[in-house]
Amino acid sequence: MPRRARVIKREVASDSKFNSKMLARFINKVMSDGKKSTAERIIYDAMDMIEHQTRRSPLDTFDQALRNVTPVLEVKPRRVGGATYQVPVEIRGERRISLAMRWLINYSRARSGHSMAEKLAAELLDASRNLGASVKKREDTHKMAEANKAFAHYRW
Repeated sequence: MPRRARVIKREVASDSKFNSKMLARFINKVMSDGKKSTAERIIYDAMDMIEHQTRRSPLDTFDQALRNVTPVLEVKPRRVGGATYQVPVEIRGERRISLAMRWLINYSRARSGHSMAEKLAAELLDASRNLGASVKKREDTHKMAEANKAFAHYRW
């Protein structure tokens, strides 16, 4: 990351099946070791499972899950006079979405199940219904920010 120059944001191309930029970003986050075709197969299999179970558009379920997991506040440590305070700050848009995607993927990987596609489909369905570990993570993050709102005046 350069110190002076601004970082130019690279535009992500839409995915091939659903023509969604958000899903393309999600595929890139699922991808490991540069194996994009494997990540695409996992995502599309999960979307097929969601469509089979809910009988509605899997993209709507994905968007709903992402909205339910997206945090608004987080705490950042701030040192003031030898003490470290957890200061609640509002999260900017890009980071909100990035955190939501990261939590969905991490808690999908931690689930017990047969394949990654099944685990991801289950986590997305749970998140779209306001259940599951990733939604609990958002709630915990908000609770932590709420508990430390007394230190909000240390915001910089």
